[in-house]
Amino acid sequence: MEQIRAIVCEHLELEPDQLSETSHFIEEHEADSLALMDVLAALEKKFGITIDQAQFARMTSVRNVYEVVSESASW
Repeated sequence: MEQIRAIVCEHLELEPDQLSETSHFIEEHEADSLALMDVLAALEKKFGITIDQAQFARMTSVRNVYEVVSESASW
């Protein structure tokens, strides 16, 4: 979870204390789709996985990203 948080913070240009597990990337942090695609690519590279593009819409918070990554990685 902390690795995912670090990736999200880096790509959304947030400090760790600005991002909770449930804060919404777009509504609370004004993330745009390009930044979120960067997060997706970084996650795929970091964990050696491929995330189905259909899952992109679910990736709205750190907790949701963790769920998508864990499903994609079969954790």
